[in-house]
Order: sequence, then C-alpha cells, then structure tokens
Amino acid sequence: MSWASARALAAGANRPLEPVLAPFSEALGCRLAEPLRALVAVPGVDVSAMDGYAVAGPGPWRVAGQVLAGGAPFGAELRPGEAVEIATGAPTPVGAEAVLPYEQAVAATAPVPRARGQAEPVWVDGVVEAGRHIRRRGEDVAEGAVVLEAGAVVTPVALGLAAGLGHDELLVRPRPRVTVLVTGDEVVHRGLPEPGRVRDAIGPFLPGLVEWAGGRVTGTLRLPDGPEPLFAALGAPGEAPLTGEPTGGTPASVAFAGGTPVVPARAAPGDVLVVCGASSKGPADHLRKVLEGLGADVLVDGVAVRPGHPQLLARLPDGRLVVGLPGNPFAALAAALTLLVPIVRASAGTPARKETSALAGEVRTHPHNTRLVPVRRSARGAVPVGHDRPGSLWGAALADALAVVPPGWAGDHIELIELPPGG
Repeated sequence: MSWASARALAAGANRPLEPVLAPFSEALGCRLAEPLRALVAVPGVDVSAMDGYAVAGPGPWRVAGQVLAGGAPFGAELRPGEAVEIATGAPTPVGAEAVLPYEQAVAATAPVPRARGQAEPVWVDGVVEAGRHIRRRGEDVAEGAVVLEAGAVVTPVALGLAAGLGHDELLVRPRPRVTVLVTGDEVVHRGLPEPGRVRDAIGPFLPGLVEWAGGRVTGTLRLPDGPEPLFAALGAPGEAPLTGEPTGGTPASVAFAGGTPVVPARAAPGDVLVVCGASSKGPADHLRKVLEGLGADVLVDGVAVRPGHPQLLARLPDGRLVVGLPGNPFAALAAALTLLVPIVRASAGTPARKETSALAGEVRTHPHNTRLVPVRRSARGAVPVGHDRPGSLWGAALADALAVVPPGWAGDHIELIELPPGG
C-alpha cells in the first residue's frame, strides 16, 4: 500500500470518541467537545479592587460600617457623605461611587459637632476619581460569554478558568487509550546490553508521541518471543487468564517477563494496541499468525515507505485496533507517524498541522517507495540532517520534522510531518 493511502486509512480507522462529562482530574489534557461558557459573571457583583473606603458623594466622609471579603454586604444604600471601610474583593454598597485606598485617605474632623451622648464618628477625606477602584459585575467575564472554543486543549490554566466560571466538570473528547507491547528476547530495558542484546529505544518514545497526538499510554507489557505471549496479550480483554489457543496447541495463559500474568484491561471504545517488533516476516515475527488466530481483519500489511515498510494495522473482532511497528527504532518512529499518530489524532479530535517546504539539500529518492527524511526548518527550506538509517534515532533527534519525499521526486515542494517538541 502507498504511504499516503496507509496514512489516510489509519486516520479513518477509528471514529472520534463520543464526548463525556469528565471531572477536572480526568479532563486535563483532553479537548473540549463544546465551547466553554461562563456560568457566572466575573466578578459576580460590584467589588472593591483595593483595601480602603467605599465612598458616596464628595468628602469628607463619615465611616458608617465595614465590609470584608466573604462577609455580609453592607445592609443599606450609601448616602452622599458616607463611607464604608472595605477589603479587596468585598462587595461595594449600593450608592458607592469610588473606593478611596488606605494610602490616599487622611483623617478628617467632623464638619458638624456631634450631639451630646453620641459616640465620636470616624471621618476620612481624600481625592477620588468617579468609578475608580470598583470592579463592576461582569467586567472581566460576562455571564454566558464563550471563553474557550470547542477543540481547545484543557490545560491546567483552563481548569482554573473553568472553576472560576462555576464549572465542576467539562464535556470533553476522551483521550484514546494505548497499550504498548514490547516483544523480543534480545531486548533489554535498562543498563548496558550484553553482546547480542539491544536496549529498547522504541518503548521510551511512544508515551510522549501518543500524548502529543492526544492519547495516553495506559500500560506497557514486555513480552518474550513466541506466539503464546502475544496471543495472550492481544486476546479478548477482561478474561483472566485467557483460555484461547494460538495457531499451535499451547494454551494462551502465559507469563511475560518478570513472571507477571498477562491480563489485558477491559476494552473501551477507541482502544489501540501497539506491538513493537514481530511485524516483519522473519522466524521470530509471529504477529500475523496471531492476528489470524484471533480472527482479526488486517487493514494494512506493509507500506511502500522507507524506513518502516514492514508495518501493520489490524482490527480485532471486539473493535480494538492493533498497530504493528518494526523493531528498528527509526523505522518504528516512521511507522508510528504513518499509522498510530493519525489514529490517535482522529479519535481524540486533535488537528494535524499541514506544512510544505522546499528541500534545501541532497536526498536519495526511491523509484517505488516514499522516503521519510529527518530535516530542520530554515529560511532556505528543509535541510536534511543525515544519520537516517533505520536502526538509529540520531537524525530524528536532531530534526524538527520529517520530509515526505515521494517516489521519483523531481524537486517540487514536499510535505513536512512535524515531530513532537521537547516540552
């Protein structure tokens, strides 16, 4: 299958997930499924923007009471010549025309003598500007106003905004769940590999890639070679242990590295399983036979792209998708950008950036396959950075995009696939 056809098929393989009402803890990182509206005005009433005195009319003013933030409002309309001592954020009394800050207030003497037996009133004076230091109701956000459009990412700051506008939960598109299966007896996951062994370089980049695309990795399993562990890990979720049989006669109830039984989580709409390695056709590559034994529908079996051509996409009978990645790290990255990222983006409603560029450097073309070439953007165009062999992520780590070089490319502008940023 051509690279463009495979990517388009992957983008349409999963329907966008249905919106859900999610508490803040689960909404973080999702995209809004509807515009975020203010359920309340901000501020909700006229409030003081300073500590001082709310005043009415010209000074001097007799202090008639006190209002604190969170306390009871002043119980009467403020009359000309009266003031109320007020805290920042406290509701201003009806009739207040401005707030006189403490630092601008001076003590004043009573303009008229007090009556015999009356307590000595407090008087203040100062210069005020009409409307100064009063935040009017809805001045920051009007009730009902749209503050974020549908599709916006729910960031930590957006959660604070939503809380301030009266929300306890948000209607969002849930992030698709991705489970990663790292296969291979030769793969080690920490320390220096012994001769004949290799460090896993694919498992570490997948969570960040999936997160960037709008999903989340909910588990990583490390599987030895052989069809039985793979069959158990891909089998129907919710069974413990699995009792089906792969193409041979060995029961699929097995253990993976560390002796922990393989018990897949119960499936949810949009679930994706990613198998690292086992997608080629060598003696240790069992993914195709296992999928056949599970009754999966294979949608993509190999893509005309370099690197990453032995990639695979299948749908299990329960609806989960399986993405098979090659075992070479750069080839796996190329395959993940071809199949996995479009699936996750479409499920989560994450838009893809579209970009074209001139290619400012020499590249090798292929007569039949699309080439994905690590490049850095520049004023001259996309500059190849080299170090692009299938087994090395060096070039991709230097790059900020992959250039899509079609078969027989003749020098036209080419598409750029963005790579996840560092933060």
